[in-house]
Amino acid sequence: MKLAGAAARSYLDAPDSDRMGVLIYGQDSMRVALARQRVLAALLGDTAEQEMRLTRMSGADLRKDPAALTGAIKATGFFPGPRAAFVEEAGDAAAAITAAVAAWQPGDARIVVTAGALKPSSKLRKLFESHADAYAIALYADPPGRNEIARSLQEAGLTNLSADSMTALTDLAHALGPGEFAQTIEKISLYTWDDTIPLSAEDIDACAPKSTEAELDDVLNAVAEARTDEIGPLLRRLQAQGANAVGLCIGATRHFCTLYTVASADGGAVAGITKLRPPVFGPRRDRLLRQAQNWGPAKLETALTVLTDTNLRLRSGGQTAPAMALTERALMRLAMLARSR
Repeated sequence: MKLAGAAARSYLDAPDSDRMGVLIYGQDSMRVALARQRVLAALLGDTAEQEMRLTRMSGADLRKDPAALTGAIKATGFFPGPRAAFVEEAGDAAAAITAAVAAWQPGDARIVVTAGALKPSSKLRKLFESHADAYAIALYADPPGRNEIARSLQEAGLTNLSADSMTALTDLAHALGPGEFAQTIEKISLYTWDDTIPLSAEDIDACAPKSTEAELDDVLNAVAEARTDEIGPLLRRLQAQGANAVGLCIGATRHFCTLYTVASADGGAVAGITKLRPPVFGPRRDRLLRQAQNWGPAKLETALTVLTDTNLRLRSGGQTAPAMALTERALMRLAMLARSR
C-alpha cells in the first residue's frame, strides 16, 4: 500500500504495529535514515538492540545470503516483545525480500526496508505498494512542517519558546538539511539545559551552523565597519592558523555579496535581511543589517569589483607580489571606502 502526504507523516509519527512491514525510500539518505529510526523506535522501543529483538542487515549481505531475511523474521529470541528485521540500502535485493514477504505470517518479525531513489518500475516498490499488509513511503526534499518541527522540539525537551523563536526555527529548518537541523536542535537543547527563560532567537543564532569561521568573521566585520587598525593583526592571526590569501578573498567576496543582496533588495535592507538563506538571527542579523545600510548598493558594487580584481590577480600565473599583501591591501581599501560618504 502506498502512503503519501498526511497519511505518510501520520504513519511515521505512529507506525501501525499490526502490518507486515514498510519500505522507506528517497534520494536524501539522511531523511530516510531519520524516518527509519523513528519507525523502529516506535515499533520496538529503545532497548530492542540490547534485547536482540532487532536484526540488521544490508542489501549487499542479503544478496550474498538470500535466505538471511526469511530466517531473521522466523527466529525467536530470549526476550519477549515485538521484533523486526531491518534491511538497509536494499537496492536490487528484491528477490530475497520478495521471498521473505511471501513467507511472512502473523507473529513473525516486522520487515523494515530502506532504499535510495526508486523508479516506478522498481520491483521493490511494486512489492510493497501492491501488498495489502505493507506500506511504501517515498520521502522527498520538502521542508519540515510546523508540526514536525514542534515534535522535534518536544523530543529534545524544548517547550519553553519565545514569540519569535518558532519562526526562527522554521526558517532554519527550511535552510538546513534534516540531519544538520536535528544536530542543531540537539545542540540548542544542551546549550539551554536547565535554562528557565524562554528560548530566544539569540540562543538559536548561537547554536546555528555558521557559513564562515569566527576568525574570518572578525576580519570581515572589521573591514565592513572601517576598523582599519584591527585588520592587520587579525590577518596575521589567520595566516598563522594556515589561512591563505585566495580563501580570504573568497570569504570577503561572499560576505560583501551577502551585504549587496540585503542592501539592494526590493523594499530595502530590512526586507532583504529576511530573504537570506540560511537565515540569520539575533546580534549577527542586526550587525549585517547595519553594515548593509551603512554601505548601500553603490559602494558595495565598488567593493565587489575590488575583490574580483584582487581574486583575478591572486590566481594569475605572472603575479609576483606577495599574495597576502595583495589581500590585505584590498581589505584596507574597502575599509577606507566604508568611511567615505
